[in-house]
Amino acid sequence: MRLKHVKGAEEAIENSGFVVQDPENMRGRWRRGSRPFAVEIGMGKGSFITGMAAANPDTDYAGIEKFSSVLIKAVKKQQELQLPNLLLIRADAEHICEFFAPGEADVIYLNFSDPWPKDRHAKRRLTSPQFLERYLGILAPGGRIEFKTDNMPLFEYSVESLQSSGWQITAITRDLHANPAMCEGNIMTEYEERFSAKGNPIAKLIAYPPLGTSPVRDNPLPTSQP
Repeated sequence: MRLKHVKGAEEAIENSGFVVQDPENMRGRWRRGSRPFAVEIGMGKGSFITGMAAANPDTDYAGIEKFSSVLIKAVKKQQELQLPNLLLIRADAEHICEFFAPGEADVIYLNFSDPWPKDRHAKRRLTSPQFLERYLGILAPGGRIEFKTDNMPLFEYSVESLQSSGWQITAITRDLHANPAMCEGNIMTEYEERFSAKGNPIAKLIAYPPLGTSPVRDNPLPTSQP
C-alpha cells in the first residue's frame, strides 16, 4: 500500500495526548475498573471508532492504525471531539499481544481490512488463522470479533478461516444495509460510506472464540449498534 506523505503528521502524532506513544507500557492497564474495553484494528481515519466512543461513553476504546498519513486524520477528529474514552495507537497489528494483556479486550472490530489478495500474503489478512490466534490471546471471556467488508472474496475466506479454527459465527449477513436487525444503529466507516453509496453490498459477521477458550457472557456487550 502506497500512501501520500502528510507533512508534519509524525510530529503531530508524537505530540498528541490522545496517542499512546508506548503501548507496551499500557499492557494490562487499558481496562478502567469494570468498564468494557474494545479495540479497532486498522481504524483508518477514525470515523467508526470516534462514532462508537461518542455513542457509548461507558465503554473505553483503543484504535490502532499503522500509517501516520491515515492516523493523523483520526488524531484531528479526536482533538476536535475530546472523547475521554478513546485512545489511539500507531502500530502494526502483528504486535497486539505486546500491547494488550490476556483477557483485556471485550470486542475487536475489523472494518474493511486490507484483503491481501495474493495467496502468499494470506497470513497477513486480519482474519487469518495467525491473527485469530492473536485475538485469542487478548480477548476476555465472552469476548468477540465483529468484521465488516465489501470484499466478498475476503469475506468468504474469513468465514472459512473462522469456522476451520473453531470460532462460532453467531450473526452473519452479506448485505448489511438490507438486513434491518444487523444494520440497526450501524456506524459506518469512511470506506463503508463510499462503497455503499456506489451500491456495493456490505458483509458483516460476529464471531466468538472456540468453546472452552473463551466462554460467552450471560450478558454480552452491545454490538456495534449503540
